[in-house]
Amino acid sequence: MIVRDFMTKNPIYTNPKELIANVKNMMDREQITKVPVLDDSGKLIGVITKTDLKKTMPSNATTLDIYELSYLLSKITVEKVMKKQPITIQKDATIEEAAKIMSEKGISSLIVMDGEVLSGILTKTDLFRAVVDMFGFKYDGVRVEVELSDNPGELAKISKAIADQNGKIVSVITADGSDVSKRLVTIKIIGLKKEQVEDILGKVGCDIKDIR
Repeated sequence: MIVRDFMTKNPIYTNPKELIANVKNMMDREQITKVPVLDDSGKLIGVITKTDLKKTMPSNATTLDIYELSYLLSKITVEKVMKKQPITIQKDATIEEAAKIMSEKGISSLIVMDGEVLSGILTKTDLFRAVVDMFGFKYDGVRVEVELSDNPGELAKISKAIADQNGKIVSVITADGSDVSKRLVTIKIIGLKKEQVEDILGKVGCDIKDIR
């Protein structure tokens, strides 16, 4: 699965000279939390988030009156608040790469680039959509978890046994097993009943951990 297939294309962006008050209104209106900042040549030079904007808002302890606050806020531009050198990913990167970066950096979205050109935004919601697709949740069928020996041909045996009974595998996800010699495999199967899947996998010697 590739980032370009799940990202939001043609994202809203701003420029460094824009007033933060205008950017805040735009974020509220469009219900977004991150806006890329492009210079006059279209080059990505920063990013501004709702968290950045909140930091510019006055605290309850301020001694400034409402007129002074309004005047000061009306003069603050994006370039004074934005984060420079934002974290990005290329549109042809994998969803796994994107998820790893977002997890390690503790961020909720990534700016997506096509070379040096802004291409999209990838959010946690987009990642959740990818996970739904990976696990085949949109299909009504049998979901089964099995632990297999980490040897060549194990999945092929399962696939053939299911196909021989006119079943169809629509999703396969693997993870580390209980030890280094095993893999935990989650399979979504359509065209067969739960009892049929249990019988098929039992005959090929699978260790069924969960089936529903």
